[in-house]
Amino acid sequence: MKKLLLLSSVIAMFACKTEPKNYVTLTGKITDKNSDSIVVRTRTFSKTIKVNNDGTFSDTLKVEAGIHNVFDGSESTYLFLKNGYDLNIDVDTKEFDESIKYLGNGAETNTYLAKKTLLQESIFNANLFDLDEEAFTKRAAEIKDEFLKLLENSKGLDSIIITQDKTDLEKLPEGLLRAYKQQQARANQFADFIGKPSPSFEDYQNYDGSKTSLSDFKGKYVYIDIWATWCGPCKAEIPSLKKVEAAYHDKNIEFVSLSLDNARTHGGSWDKAVADWKAMVADKELGGVQIIAPENGESEFVSGYRVSGIPRFILIDPVGNVVNADAPRPSSPKLTELFNSLNI
Repeated sequence: MKKLLLLSSVIAMFACKTEPKNYVTLTGKITDKNSDSIVVRTRTFSKTIKVNNDGTFSDTLKVEAGIHNVFDGSESTYLFLKNGYDLNIDVDTKEFDESIKYLGNGAETNTYLAKKTLLQESIFNANLFDLDEEAFTKRAAEIKDEFLKLLENSKGLDSIIITQDKTDLEKLPEGLLRAYKQQQARANQFADFIGKPSPSFEDYQNYDGSKTSLSDFKGKYVYIDIWATWCGPCKAEIPSLKKVEAAYHDKNIEFVSLSLDNARTHGGSWDKAVADWKAMVADKELGGVQIIAPENGESEFVSGYRVSGIPRFILIDPVGNVVNADAPRPSSPKLTELFNSLNI
């Protein structure tokens, strides 16, 4: 009888055993959602997941283990996904990177990635590249140690992430120094603009409903911020830009923000691009003159300045000539130094 009971237990144990899931279960909730869907993608994979009216979503997907980009129509983040994960995401789009939280299988690795993103945002700013080469080299070594400390203090990480990040961190100081030298050389790329008439724009749509042209600002210096609502580094400059605007509000200078939001970056809808732009201007209480590039995305002003990345800042003098086609960012002390040198 005991043998029969033992045999029955063994049979029951194997009968209840389940095979590991060969897919990811992805669920979550988005507060103040930007779209009715999110897109999970890599270079070789893409899946669109419906977001319900209350911001919740749920789906399954088969993936190759690795980093995936998740785009909600305006913001994006990176997830490490692996078949077998049962991952829940909670995020508020008003504070996207700061608010994101994970639960379930895979939460530890993705929480680490979220912390790493915030650390990157705090470290990699314009001020970093204002250092001289000796100070920059020293700071690059310190940055490596900061990221290594975060990695070592994070528990439960997937071995793929541990191996990859340790490898990347060994190369980080050398890569930063290379970027530093490229940044220093960049100034020479735009030196040919200095003192020449600025490329122009005519009748661009203004946030207040009017039309704005560069010629409207003749007689004043013009500091132009080329940005977009989907650009993280652009948004990181907003607090500093607002402080600079406040400091020079009664001076002979106009602050103009030119958005490059367009249909292509907003799900194929120009109306949504404009709506998202206006919403961010209002939400962030942006000052100065707020304009948006034409609907077709073509701008002789942008192409004339050879803009290939944003944010990009441009300073034009009162007669319409270029002072600096790649001016310091608002967060850089060099901007105030430049303004003061011009007696603005």
